[in-house]
Amino acid sequence: MTDHETPGVAETARRIAAGETTAREVTAAALQRIEEREPGLNAFSVVLERQALAEAAARDAAQSSGAELGTLHGVPIVIKEELDVGGTVTTFGGRGNSTPAATDGEVVCRLRAAGAVVIGKSTMPEFGAWPYTESDDRGITRNPWDRSRTPGGSSGGTAVAVSSGMVPVGMGGDGGGSIRIPSACCGLFGLKPQRGRVTTAPHHHLWWALGTVGPLSRSVLDSALVYDAIRGNKESDLYRAGETGSFVDAVGREPGRLRIGWSTKPVTKGIRPDPAHVRAVEDTVRLLADLGHDVVEVDPGYPDPTLAFVPQFFAGIRSEADEVEHRDRLERRTRSTCRLGSWVTPKVLDRALAMTETVSEKANRVFDRVDVLLTPTMAHRPPATGVLMGTGPVRASLRAMPAVAYVALWNIAGNPAASVPRGTAADGLPLAVQLVGPTDGEERLLSLSAQIEQAAPWQLVAPRGTVSNH
Repeated sequence: MTDHETPGVAETARRIAAGETTAREVTAAALQRIEEREPGLNAFSVVLERQALAEAAARDAAQSSGAELGTLHGVPIVIKEELDVGGTVTTFGGRGNSTPAATDGEVVCRLRAAGAVVIGKSTMPEFGAWPYTESDDRGITRNPWDRSRTPGGSSGGTAVAVSSGMVPVGMGGDGGGSIRIPSACCGLFGLKPQRGRVTTAPHHHLWWALGTVGPLSRSVLDSALVYDAIRGNKESDLYRAGETGSFVDAVGREPGRLRIGWSTKPVTKGIRPDPAHVRAVEDTVRLLADLGHDVVEVDPGYPDPTLAFVPQFFAGIRSEADEVEHRDRLERRTRSTCRLGSWVTPKVLDRALAMTETVSEKANRVFDRVDVLLTPTMAHRPPATGVLMGTGPVRASLRAMPAVAYVALWNIAGNPAASVPRGTAADGLPLAVQLVGPTDGEERLLSLSAQIEQAAPWQLVAPRGTVSNH
């Protein structure tokens, strides 16, 4: 089904530009949906009602004066808690900070410059450490398709806000699958871009080589519109991607006949994919073959990313924990994680970063044989909520393994990778597959994802009134 009350990014911007509605009317409608749908879901950490309405009114005034409109003019957007929004506390999903950020981070500045209206911030697990959105501070965030299930994480609050139709689009981050996992759980399109594609300013990096920022959206075009508004670097960025063309233009192009390799083999040994995810890959293989692509099963020859990933994971959490105002307010699990990672000295981190290059080179060998790699996004179905409750870092890590088994490698390798919706399973929850591209291959992934979307449209908004209320 589609939700005609909640058009996507492209349609919202078109309606406002055409004078069919105003930015303030669109923002007020989004705030009304948040009031109605947010209870019990816990997608938002803060709703900026007054500020959003004032920003929307300013957008309308600019339009009335004949100013040139940005590509996101008047579009309400939610921002993940790890990104700075001036005047709000950057909580990182916990209680460690109490002073509001003085200014917007660079990505938020670019969103506003393109005309977006920041309507609030979204829930996340503390420091985005886990692929499930649960925290001591905000409690449990629930999947709008079934409230007894997790929406994934760490961008789970954003996924819920978009999937439930509260907002057209939202910002997330991905340091080990945190855009792709919640997109898969909630029926959204989520592209992790090439490492260095989007600035991390004012920070030099996000978990060193692992993290990047990007949108979660209900369509491929909506994602491309946001990426074209935010991509590019600042001098302070540690990583920079190669050159590409317009992502929006890529969505409008046929991908051509591609060599597509597929595999359901997980990167993580000992993990078995759910049969529903295997069938989703197999169904996608048939669809892609029908669309004229050369599709063949491959052994990707995955390298072991452990020695590159784990030190950067610990170092990333420790570096963010060291910068909060009130370290004593951090969750017990976070403090334990910091202690457990004390072995990651600067020399260990340097070795992990060197290993990142080795892992990337080995992982990318598959693209000598194929243009795109097709895999499941996750190994398991979205588990029941409360995954993290009462766990320490070791048990939490074990419970995270099925979620990250296919996705985390591509954070190490740096490649673009997208979670693409593929309908629903017998449990009523969304299905998804992952498409991985070669270095700087976002345009190829966007063109192919748009072709899949057109050939097999996915349900855009979680059905209201049919979810479990456990």
